[in-house]
Amino acid sequence: MPRSSTPPPALAAALPPAEAARPRPAHLADLFWSFTLLALQGFGGVLAVVQRELVDRKGWLTNEEFLEDWAVAQILPGPNVVNLAVVVGDRYFGLRGALVALAGMLLFPLLLVLALAVVYARFSGHAAVSGALRGMGAVAAGLVAGVALRMSGALRTHPLGPVAGWAFVAATFGTMALLRWPLAWVLPLVGGAACVITWRKIAP
Repeated sequence: MPRSSTPPPALAAALPPAEAARPRPAHLADLFWSFTLLALQGFGGVLAVVQRELVDRKGWLTNEEFLEDWAVAQILPGPNVVNLAVVVGDRYFGLRGALVALAGMLLFPLLLVLALAVVYARFSGHAAVSGALRGMGAVAAGLVAGVALRMSGALRTHPLGPVAGWAFVAATFGTMALLRWPLAWVLPLVGGAACVITWRKIAP
């Protein structure tokens, strides 16, 4: 597996010192295979893996940057993690990076899903297969919950402050899980309020 690295000397010279010293994809192939491997690990949703890989292991993003990019991916149409791959690819290589990251996220998983669909169509009536899939769903829910807890650490340094940040977390959970509002209502109302208050706090 290609490993992340510091940028090439010519690119490093054009970047601020702090940016030049940060890990980043070495080249487009590194970006492609990184997102391919991320996608192939994503049983029940790759979010549980992508935060650990991009933030903790590769260091391409800080936890705060991941949270910001994830918020953008969340409000855009389409699968959230695919949107995130496009955002991250664009961050390092512009349009080429966005397209390569998108291809890495979709190409091999698409082939795998097509193969599994053929197998599932043949054995879906078997009780053992049905039970196994239900068990996998419970694990996927736990993985997503674990990632959410790890991402919450960024609230300590968020411009909203920890109290207001947790208040918005509670409001989002309450409107979605308890009141069962659709996401199309939660994002503009709760998300919009958070954006406005944050903007007012950091505006000069």
